[in-house]
Formats: sequence, structure tokens, C-alpha cells
Amino acid sequence: MKKHFFLLIVILIPLLSQAQDDNKFGIRWAGFVKSDIFFDSRQVVAVRQGHFLLYPRKNLPDQLNRDINAKSDFNILSIQTRLKAVISAPDVLNAKLSGMIEAAFFGNIELNINSFRLRHAIVKLNWPNTELMIGQFWHPMFNTACFPGTVSFNTGTPFQPFSRNPQVRLTQNVGKITFYLTALAQTDFVSAGPLPTFYSTKYIRDAAVPEMNLTLQYASTNESGTAIFFGAGVNHIILKPRLVTDLNYRTDELTMGTSTMAFFKIKTDAITIKLEGVYGQNTTNLTMLGGYAVEKISDEDTGERSYTPINTASFWTDIHTNGKLWQFGLFGGYTQNLGSNSEIGQI
Repeated sequence: MKKHFFLLIVILIPLLSQAQDDNKFGIRWAGFVKSDIFFDSRQVVAVRQGHFLLYPRKNLPDQLNRDINAKSDFNILSIQTRLKAVISAPDVLNAKLSGMIEAAFFGNIELNINSFRLRHAIVKLNWPNTELMIGQFWHPMFNTACFPGTVSFNTGTPFQPFSRNPQVRLTQNVGKITFYLTALAQTDFVSAGPLPTFYSTKYIRDAAVPEMNLTLQYASTNESGTAIFFGAGVNHIILKPRLVTDLNYRTDELTMGTSTMAFFKIKTDAITIKLEGVYGQNTTNLTMLGGYAVEKISDEDTGERSYTPINTASFWTDIHTNGKLWQFGLFGGYTQNLGSNSEIGQI
């Protein structure tokens, strides 16, 4: 890995030098200062001190059968304040070379809230109908052209997949159809497993196979200005929960999950309608319900286990007006834990 990194630096240095000589290299800064003031009518499941809302906490009765979670909550946070750098550079391999870095003060865990955290860091090579992107960006199951426009920062989570990942993405345009193939790793948004930390990138790193996604989409705008956008995608992840069994035998145990999604958006002058459905397996890394469980002890002598993914279904729709000064919208979502395909064993 160090050799690869050194090679990358060796290649980039002459490129940047050439760019400076040709006056084609530059950085354009952007960003904003944002403060969120929010009030919840009851206790909620959320992260970053309630900023990223997931769902209300269930009824929790005390000794007098009073709901402990029926208590409101209030907070003010400025952790979404953001800084962005858009980088331009000379053409490479007959392609337009560009880059982007974006960070905020959201922190990557609850304990370091308010700290500077990387959101996006990408390099792109663009040809007329092809794009190669390398870096950290939205997971392809979070389609940047069709996601809930909620006032809350959570953008519809946990109904909507939400994750940013280090990745390599190849995009190809064929007329009005676009498809992209993506290989992904994990960093802030990670899978769950048996380690003491519970959430970790180690499960996908030890599997030694990147998460893979293939998505196809279609976009068209007619003469009246009505825009239609729809598509579908499939995602596959492989995890290795542990390297050794409880009886100290090296193990090759793996667990897998395949997820699918379909989305649709129509935009007129007056109104925009969006909807999406997801069927997921092992989707904790997407900030959704799911995960996996031990199906059985497959070998009593070594303690080796077999796993079964937890299936999840979700659906959401978002409707809003397109006024220039005021916009009114309605968002609704539904999600359900569908259980596993196999009976979960007792260990």
C-alpha cells in the first residue's frame, strides 16, 4: 500500500507542476455557516445530541406505568457548518480532471462531536460519455438526484439508505440512460459484528472483497419542461465477522447480503413527486434496520458458525411544491424488519 501511495504522489507532482505553469490549476472555496434549532415532542433515537434523527423511542413504562420517553427535548447545534474546496486541473488522458474536498464539524462519533470531519474527497476524470471517480462520496444507494428533501438533516433515514464511502465508480452514459458500477469500502458508516466495539470496518476489510453496486437510471425532459427520472440498482456486500472461533480455530466464516432498490421522480413547474423502495439484507452500514445473526454452529468440534442476513423492506415518498419563495412538502416512509431467511439458532 505504501508503494502505491508513493507512486500516486510521483504521478501527481508533475501534473500539478504543469497545471501551475499553464495557469489551469486552481481551487475555488465555498461553504456555509449553519445553526439548527430543533424541538422533539418526545425522546428519540438519534446521533450527535439529537441532530440526526432516526425515529421516536418506544413507550417505556415506569413503576406507575407512566411513559418515561414521553418527555420533550430541545437543542441548538452548529455542527453542520461546512467548508468545501473545488479543484480544477489540466486535462489528463484526454479527460477533464477535477477534484472536490468537503468537510464539516459533525464529528465521526458521538464523543468527538464538533470536530472537523471529512464528508467528501474525490478526484474525477471526465470523458464525453464516461466518468471515473475515485475517493469518498455518497453510497450509490443514496441517489443524489432522488432523495427526500426533508427539513430534518436525516434526509429520510432510516427509510432512505444513508452512507458515504471510499469508492471507485465508473459511470457510462448511453443517450438518456446512465449506468454506474461501484466498488466500495467503509469508513464512518460501518457494519456491525461481534467485536467489542460492535461497529467496525474490520469485517469488510477482512473479507478482502469490496462492496459492489450496479445502478441504472433514465432521465428525460419533454418540451413542456416536465422531467422524469427513474432507475434501479443492486448491491452486494460480503463480511467476515471473525478470524478465529471461540475454541481457537482459524475460521473462513463469511456472511453476505444482497440489496435492491428502485426509484422514481417527476418534476413539473408546479410540483415534484419522488418515491423509492428498498429491499435490503445486512444494511446497518446504510443507517437502516438489518444486520445478520448466527444461524447455527456448523462444526461443534471447531466452534465454526454459519450466518444468516436480516431482511429489511422500506418505502418512502416525498411530494413538494416548486415555488421560488416558499415550498410546501409532505414526506412519509415505512420500514419493517422482515426477519431472516433461516431460523436463527441459539448459542
